[in-house]
Amino acid sequence: MLLQQVNPDAALIQDFEKRVADYVKLHKTVESKLPPLKRTGSHEKIAHHEHELARRIREARPGAKESDIFTPEIAMEFRRLIAFAMKPGSEDKVKQSLKSSEPVVLRVRVNDRYPKNAPLQSTPPTLLMNLPWLPPEVEYRVVGHDLALLDVKAKLIVDLMTNAIP
Repeated sequence: MLLQQVNPDAALIQDFEKRVADYVKLHKTVESKLPPLKRTGSHEKIAHHEHELARRIREARPGAKESDIFTPEIAMEFRRLIAFAMKPGSEDKVKQSLKSSEPVVLRVRVNDRYPKNAPLQSTPPTLLMNLPWLPPEVEYRVVGHDLALLDVKAKLIVDLMTNAIP
């Protein structure tokens, strides 16, 4: 009998992707129960829809906490991937990209809405290329030295990995 060896790094990424997929499934289930947002230019209607979606997602995951998706093992793998992206030669590109955009220094917590008036710092492309792909419902955001998973429509912090960016 031939035993297949599993790459432990690949298994961690697969676990991360499953956790993200589970969250996206919950997001879609919750969103399907909301009245659809019709095409509108009304900032109030859009904000109300985002707020209601976020409220219902929080209700659907009341015990959500840091490391639900970025488990300690997954966080360790992400730190390895981030360190690889920040290796000598690439490090300056990532740091320059982070400095060129408006730095975000605030305290966010899992299941909180991202502050409305706070800038959304983009994640440097060099860093993104080393991180696992995400479905369109969520995205990576750099907040100070932390890496956040942000629900794009609900503007909700799905999970947070502290001290991810050196």
